[in-house]
Amino acid sequence: MPERATKMRTHQPDQDVFRSISAEDIVWRQFPAFPPSARLAVLVGDPMKSGPYVVRVKLPGGQKLMPHRHEEDRIYTVISGVFYIGHGETFDEGKLQAHAPGTVVILPGGTPHFHWAKSGEYVTQVTALGPITLEYLDPRDDPRSS
Repeated sequence: MPERATKMRTHQPDQDVFRSISAEDIVWRQFPAFPPSARLAVLVGDPMKSGPYVVRVKLPGGQKLMPHRHEEDRIYTVISGVFYIGHGETFDEGKLQAHAPGTVVILPGGTPHFHWAKSGEYVTQVTALGPITLEYLDPRDDPRSS
């Protein structure tokens, strides 16, 4: 049986060591672009730089993220709770779609959308290529401008 040649690729940022991240090791922090009660945890990569990243977003029950968009394409995986997301430039409860844990949501960059933790806290995992962006359609909704 002939030996198979192994072609090595360059590792992506923060992906050069075999490791695991357990739930209790996740560090949740405030993120300036989110309302104060929301949290973000960086799992892989540096979302502020070019390259792949994986973050988790925790939104407490009742909290809303008003219409906004991201430049980067995003893949959301619902980890816990029900993830309500709607498309459009204005918040419209009738446009919300509920996604249960395990659901994967593809969000193309530039798509105006909004979130609501309508039925309680949710956690989503976001995979994308940085740098991370978040632009509110109405600047008055942006916590960074307060």
